[in-house]
Amino acid sequence: MAAGAQRSIHIRKATPEDVATVSKLGAHIFTVTFGHSVPAKELQSFLEDSYSISATEKDLKDPMKDMVVASNQDGAILGFALLTRGSTEPCLSHLESTVELQRIYVDPNHHGKGVGRLLANKLEEIARGEGFKHIWLGVWEENNNAQGMYEKLGYRRVGHHDFTIGEIVQTDDIMTKEL
Repeated sequence: MAAGAQRSIHIRKATPEDVATVSKLGAHIFTVTFGHSVPAKELQSFLEDSYSISATEKDLKDPMKDMVVASNQDGAILGFALLTRGSTEPCLSHLESTVELQRIYVDPNHHGKGVGRLLANKLEEIARGEGFKHIWLGVWEENNNAQGMYEKLGYRRVGHHDFTIGEIVQTDDIMTKEL
């Protein structure tokens, strides 16, 4: 990606005015990425629980989370991500001071343009500033594109966990990076 194109992407903390757009974008991206792998009823229930306006507002207001958005020069939101404190996984118990990078979601029309990298960099910067030593994430074992991006950013697989959507149980790889 050209440096000029990346410079036209702005990363900032999300505001209450972003909630509706982030909610809609999150539901869209989740559906496009995972919708084929779960029954429609289960998908709809999960979207309500995780990407409704109220769920997105809750994430934004949660003092244990930071939500950041990526926007273009016109202010349109291209993606978002969460940094979540206080979460952990058994395969991380040997690591000191961990924080979770959660939901790097980028509009599919902007994949491959560096938006995800900029979001990840911002969350890593916040985590370093707060003294965290390691950052971790869970990524669906079948999401090869996301896994490849995380590997390029320096994340390595250290384990896995179950990710449940209704009655469907999928496997997420747990990946971590030293900050």
